[in-house]
Amino acid sequence: MTRQPALAGIRVLDLGRYIAAPFCANMLANEGAEVIRVEPPEGGADREVMPVGQPGRGGLYLQVNANKKSLSLDYAKPEGRAVLEKLIATADVLIVNLPQKALMKLRLDYDSLAAIKPNIILTTISAFDAGGKDRDRVGFDGTGQALSGAMYLTGFGEAPTREAVSYVDYATAMAAAFATMSALMDRARSGKGQHVQCSLMGTALTMMNAMLMEEASGFRTRRPIGNRSPIAGPSDLFRAKDGWVMIQIIGDPMFSRWARMIGREDLLSDPRFASDSDRGENGEALSAIQQEWCASRTVEECLADLAAARLPACPCLTPAQTLTMPGFEDYTEILPVGDGLPLVARSIRTESALATPRTLAPLLGADSAALLDALGIAAEEQARLKAQGII
Repeated sequence: MTRQPALAGIRVLDLGRYIAAPFCANMLANEGAEVIRVEPPEGGADREVMPVGQPGRGGLYLQVNANKKSLSLDYAKPEGRAVLEKLIATADVLIVNLPQKALMKLRLDYDSLAAIKPNIILTTISAFDAGGKDRDRVGFDGTGQALSGAMYLTGFGEAPTREAVSYVDYATAMAAAFATMSALMDRARSGKGQHVQCSLMGTALTMMNAMLMEEASGFRTRRPIGNRSPIAGPSDLFRAKDGWVMIQIIGDPMFSRWARMIGREDLLSDPRFASDSDRGENGEALSAIQQEWCASRTVEECLADLAAARLPACPCLTPAQTLTMPGFEDYTEILPVGDGLPLVARSIRTESALATPRTLAPLLGADSAALLDALGIAAEEQARLKAQGII
C-alpha cells in the first residue's frame, strides 16, 4: 500500500516573500500540503533573485517555491480582497512575513481571518517580536545578525562581517514550519486554530544564546577570532600548498590522535591544552602549530594523513567545486531548467516527502484559472477581474 503524504488534504496559502515565509511554506509542501503562492499580478519582487537565465524564475524562487501552485491576485483592492476571503474560507493555514501594523492594515490579523475561517492557523514571521515594543519595525536577515552580536563576532576583527548566506531567514523558516506542524496537530485534537508567531530576532538570539549567557555571567567577553573555534582546538581553516583545509579537533581522544599524528606528544602534557575549553582559550597557539604542518603539504596529502588518524577534515570549496563534490547528488534533485539545476531536496528525509511528487516552482498565475474555477468564480468574472488588473 502506497503511503499517503502526511499533510495531504491540508491547504496552505503562502502570502510571503523572499525567504522566511516562502521556505516555511515549501517545507509544508514537501510533506504533501497543497500550497498556493499568492502574489501581485505583476509578480513578486523575489522572483528574480539569484538569476539563472530564466525570466521570472531566479535561483531563490526556484528553491523556496517548488511544489507550489501560483495565484496572481491584488488583494489590497476590494474585489481582490473578496476573492482572497473565498480562498481563506477553504484554507487550513495562512503564512505571511509582515510586521504587526501591516497585518492589521491588510486585515490579515488572526481575528480578521478567524471571522472567515474559525479554525484557521495563521503563521506570521516578522523581523521583531510581534508583541514587543519593536513589533512595527521592519528588518531582514542582516538585522538579526547585527543586533544579536553574531555579526560582531564574525570575521578577523577589522570590521564586523555578515555571513554570506541568510542563515537567520532559513532557520526562522524551519522554526515556523515546525511550529505550524505543532499547531496542526493541536487542531486535530482540539478543533481550534491559533496564531503561530516567529521572528528573525528570536531566531538570531536563540543561535547566540549560549554566548549571551556567557557574556551575562561576566565570565568572558568574546572577540572576533576568524575561523577558529572558541571551544576547542586546533579547529580552524588552514592554508595548504594548493588550497585550504578545514580541521576540527574536538575532545580528548581526537586531540591525542592529532598530537601523535604531527609528532608533538609533548602537547598532551602541556597545561594550556588540558581540556577542550583550555584548547579553545589557547587556540591561536594550536592553530599556528597546525598551520606549519599544513603549509608543506598539498590539500590531498593533508586530508589523507588526517583521515588515517580518524580526524575530521575537509577542503574549503568554491561554489563551483561544490557542484562537482562527490556525494553532492545525495542531497539534490535536478530541476528541468536550462541544462538542469540542482535543488537540494533531500536534506530532510521522511516517508511523507518521498511520497510527495516534486514539481517545479510555478510560472506566475499558472494555477489562477483552476483555483478561481474551484471557488465558483465564472470565466466572465475572471476576465473582468483580469482586465482590471486584479488577477
